Amino acid sequence: MAKEVAGQIKLQIKGGAANPSPPVGPALGSKGINIMEFCKQFNARTQEKAGKVLPVVITYFADKTFDFVVKTPPVAIQLLEASKQKGGSAEPNRKKIAEITWDQVKAIAEDKIVDLNCFTLDSAMKMVAGTARSMGITVKGTFPEIN
Repeated sequence: MAKEVAGQIKLQIKGGAANPSPPVGPALGSKGINIMEFCKQFNARTQEKAGKVLPVVITYFADKTFDFVVKTPPVAIQLLEASKQKGGSAEPNRKKIAEITWDQVKAIAEDKIVDLNCFTLDSAMKMVAGTARSMGITVKGTFPEIN
């Protein structure tokens, strides 16, 4: 028989660096979840992605057990890594901070497509390019036609 789901918690934690301090401790502790057990499991699963910000969806059950799904890093963070910037532009419509290529956009889209709300690589690339535009990052060249 399936366990009764009591709720979900969504957090963003650096890979391999979960610890009981905020935001992890208070979020899990208030629901009665074993914080150290979550930290051990999360750090073991994300060892190869150490230092990258990873969204995690924690589903907790009525008997105080839990299960979690680790997603791919956010598009904005991947764009900042690709453009070697610290943060986005304060005025993205006026001040551009960097340029990236369509090949970089394609690589990010291929990595992130499983978590995006789209079905084709073309639409995933357009979503990534839109995020870049809203951060003040321009994409060089014209959109490549993928067949």
